[in-house]
Amino acid sequence: MARKDNTDGKKVVATNRKARQFYEILDVVEAGLQLAGPEVKSLRTGQASLDGCYARPTDGGGELFLHNFYIPPYVFATSIEPLDTRRNRKLLLHGAEIRKIVGKLTTKGLTLIPLEVYFKNGWAKVSLGLAKGKTGADRRDSMKKKDLRREAEKSFKGVYRG
Repeated sequence: MARKDNTDGKKVVATNRKARQFYEILDVVEAGLQLAGPEVKSLRTGQASLDGCYARPTDGGGELFLHNFYIPPYVFATSIEPLDTRRNRKLLLHGAEIRKIVGKLTTKGLTLIPLEVYFKNGWAKVSLGLAKGKTGADRRDSMKKKDLRREAEKSFKGVYRG
Protein backbone atom coordinates (compact mmCIF):
# COMPACT_ATOMS: atom_id res chain seq x y z
CA MET A 1 0.00 0.00 0.00
CA ALA A 2 1.20 3.54 -0.65
CA ARG A 3 2.74 5.47 2.22
CA LYS A 4 1.64 9.00 3.14
CA ASP A 5 4.13 11.68 4.17
CA ASN A 6 2.26 14.61 5.70
CA THR A 7 5.17 17.07 5.75
CA ASP A 8 4.62 18.57 2.28
CA GLY A 9 1.57 16.82 0.81
CA LYS A 10 3.71 14.08 -0.71
CA LYS A 11 2.48 10.48 -1.02
CA VAL A 12 5.38 8.13 -1.80
CA VAL A 13 4.44 5.29 -4.16
CA ALA A 14 7.74 3.54 -4.95
CA THR A 15 11.28 3.84 -3.64
CA ASN A 16 14.58 2.70 -5.15
CA ARG A 17 16.22 1.24 -2.04
CA LYS A 18 19.39 0.07 -3.77
CA ALA A 19 20.13 3.46 -5.32
CA ARG A 20 22.02 4.86 -2.33
CA GLN A 21 23.75 1.54 -1.77
CA PHE A 22 25.24 1.23 -5.25
CA TYR A 23 25.49 4.91 -6.23
CA GLU A 24 26.82 8.12 -4.73
CA ILE A 25 24.08 10.72 -5.30
CA LEU A 26 25.56 14.06 -6.42
CA ASP A 27 22.43 16.04 -7.29
CA VAL A 28 18.66 15.51 -7.03
CA VAL A 29 16.06 16.80 -9.52
CA GLU A 30 12.25 16.56 -9.41
CA ALA A 31 10.49 15.77 -12.69
CA GLY A 32 6.92 15.11 -13.76
CA LEU A 33 5.86 11.85 -15.41
CA GLN A 34 3.79 11.61 -18.58
CA LEU A 35 1.35 8.77 -17.88
CA ALA A 36 -1.85 7.35 -19.33
CA GLY A 37 -5.03 7.31 -17.22
CA PRO A 38 -4.96 3.63 -16.20
CA GLU A 39 -1.28 3.99 -15.28
CA VAL A 40 -2.06 6.79 -12.84
CA LYS A 41 -4.79 4.73 -11.21
CA SER A 42 -2.50 1.71 -11.00
CA LEU A 43 0.30 3.86 -9.58
CA ARG A 44 -2.03 5.08 -6.83
CA THR A 45 -2.39 1.49 -5.62
CA GLY A 46 1.34 1.59 -4.78
CA GLN A 47 2.52 -1.53 -6.60
CA ALA A 48 5.08 0.05 -8.94
CA SER A 49 8.73 -1.01 -8.98
CA LEU A 50 11.89 0.99 -9.70
CA ASP A 51 14.22 -2.05 -9.83
CA GLY A 52 16.57 -1.72 -12.79
CA CYS A 53 15.07 1.62 -13.77
CA TYR A 54 17.12 4.47 -15.25
CA ALA A 55 16.66 7.73 -17.15
CA ARG A 56 18.33 8.60 -20.44
CA PRO A 57 18.13 11.52 -22.88
CA THR A 58 17.07 11.06 -26.50
CA ASP A 59 19.70 11.16 -29.24
CA GLY A 60 19.10 14.86 -29.85
CA GLY A 61 19.24 15.56 -26.12
CA GLY A 62 15.96 17.48 -26.11
CA GLU A 63 13.93 15.03 -24.02
CA LEU A 64 14.47 12.65 -21.10
CA PHE A 65 12.80 9.25 -20.82
CA LEU A 66 12.43 6.85 -17.91
CA HIS A 67 13.31 3.31 -19.01
CA ASN A 68 12.29 0.01 -17.42
CA PHE A 69 9.86 1.51 -14.87
CA TYR A 70 7.30 -1.17 -13.98
CA ILE A 71 3.68 -0.10 -13.48
CA PRO A 72 1.33 -3.08 -13.20
CA PRO A 73 -1.77 -3.08 -15.42
CA TYR A 74 -4.84 -1.53 -13.82
CA VAL A 75 -7.35 -4.28 -13.07
CA PHE A 76 -10.47 -2.23 -13.82
CA ALA A 77 -9.21 -0.60 -17.05
CA THR A 78 -11.75 -0.80 -19.88
CA SER A 79 -9.41 -0.08 -22.80
CA ILE A 80 -9.26 -2.76 -25.47
CA GLU A 81 -5.48 -2.89 -25.75
CA PRO A 82 -3.50 -2.94 -22.46
CA LEU A 83 -0.42 -0.73 -22.09
CA ASP A 84 3.07 -2.21 -21.90
CA THR A 85 4.04 -2.40 -18.22
CA ARG A 86 7.69 -1.43 -18.85
CA ARG A 87 7.30 1.09 -21.66
CA ASN A 88 9.48 4.21 -21.82
CA ARG A 89 7.82 7.15 -20.09
CA LYS A 90 8.61 10.78 -20.87
CA LEU A 91 9.95 12.96 -18.06
CA LEU A 92 8.48 16.44 -17.90
CA LEU A 93 11.13 19.12 -17.30
CA HIS A 94 11.86 22.62 -18.54
CA GLY A 95 14.26 22.86 -21.47
CA ALA A 96 16.94 24.60 -19.42
CA GLU A 97 16.81 21.83 -16.80
CA ILE A 98 17.12 19.16 -19.49
CA ARG A 99 20.12 20.91 -21.05
CA LYS A 100 21.76 21.22 -17.63
CA ILE A 101 21.24 17.51 -16.88
CA VAL A 102 22.41 16.39 -20.32
CA GLY A 103 25.50 18.55 -19.91
CA LYS A 104 26.32 16.87 -16.61
CA LEU A 105 25.67 13.40 -18.06
CA THR A 106 28.48 13.88 -20.59
CA THR A 107 30.91 13.42 -17.68
CA LYS A 108 32.25 9.88 -17.70
CA GLY A 109 30.76 7.62 -15.05
CA LEU A 110 27.63 9.65 -14.27
CA THR A 111 24.13 8.29 -14.71
CA LEU A 112 20.58 9.40 -13.94
CA ILE A 113 18.62 7.07 -11.68
CA PRO A 114 15.17 7.46 -10.08
CA LEU A 115 15.18 7.60 -6.28
CA GLU A 116 11.44 7.61 -5.62
CA VAL A 117 8.08 8.08 -7.32
CA TYR A 118 5.39 10.01 -5.48
CA PHE A 119 2.26 12.10 -5.83
CA LYS A 120 2.65 15.77 -4.94
CA ASN A 121 -0.54 17.83 -4.94
CA GLY A 122 -2.19 15.15 -7.11
CA TRP A 123 0.56 15.07 -9.77
CA ALA A 124 2.84 12.07 -10.36
CA LYS A 125 6.47 13.07 -9.79
CA VAL A 126 9.79 11.26 -9.85
CA SER A 127 12.87 12.25 -7.89
CA LEU A 128 15.95 11.72 -10.10
CA GLY A 129 19.47 11.48 -8.77
CA LEU A 130 22.57 12.35 -10.78
CA ALA A 131 24.75 9.52 -9.56
CA LYS A 132 28.21 8.05 -9.76
CA GLY A 133 28.59 4.29 -9.30
CA LYS A 134 30.33 3.08 -6.15
CA THR A 135 33.12 0.51 -6.35
CA GLY A 136 33.29 -2.42 -3.96
CA ALA A 137 35.65 -0.55 -1.63
CA ASP A 138 33.37 2.52 -1.58
CA ARG A 139 30.39 0.36 -0.66
CA ARG A 140 32.34 -1.28 2.17
CA ASP A 141 33.42 2.14 3.49
CA SER A 142 29.86 3.45 3.50
CA MET A 143 28.67 0.28 5.27
CA LYS A 144 31.38 0.76 7.94
CA LYS A 145 30.36 4.40 8.47
CA LYS A 146 26.71 3.37 8.76
CA ASP A 147 27.57 0.67 11.33
CA LEU A 148 29.72 3.09 13.37
CA ARG A 149 26.95 5.70 13.34
CA ARG A 150 24.42 3.06 14.43
CA GLU A 151 26.70 1.93 17.28
CA ALA A 152 27.22 5.53 18.44
CA GLU A 153 23.47 6.16 18.44
CA LYS A 154 22.91 2.93 20.35
CA SER A 155 25.46 3.91 23.01
CA PHE A 156 23.81 7.32 23.53
CA LYS A 157 20.30 5.89 23.64
CA GLY A 158 18.82 6.23 27.10
CA VAL A 159 21.49 8.66 28.32
CA TYR A 160 19.95 11.80 29.76
CA ARG A 161 21.70 14.96 28.56
CA GLY A 162 19.93 17.59 30.65
